[in-house]
Amino acid sequence: ENMPYHVVLRLMEALNNKGKSLKGAKILILGVAYKKDIEDMRESPSLKLIGLLKQKGADVSYNDPYIPQIQLSGEVLKSVELSKDVLSSVDCILLATDHSSYNLEEIASCSKLLFDARGATRKLKFDNIVRLGE
Repeated sequence: ENMPYHVVLRLMEALNNKGKSLKGAKILILGVAYKKDIEDMRESPSLKLIGLLKQKGADVSYNDPYIPQIQLSGEVLKSVELSKDVLSSVDCILLATDHSSYNLEEIASCSKLLFDARGATRKLKFDNIVRLGE
């Protein structure tokens, strides 16, 4: 399962293109469930992703309407609310699980950088969206 590593590399590039380094960057992960619209977390690549980003010095938070908190190597992270303030304050929003409840247009319009690891934003025309595999 190399997907998380690939995502982290591409995310670093996307941030570098904006003159930001991953170290110290605020990253908000959308979706830690294994699949959209469920609360199952087993095998979720998002956990690996959060671990990798933290190792590289990023300041990571997450939102998931189905999963109020996660435990990651002894640390408890709680799902943050998706307010405009939160969306606009982070350096990058990483869409990891595309839950139906996410209004991607609104999220993109508030964000500095939206990294879409799911290909869920293909219909949206925003300059600040970077899609995995494009």
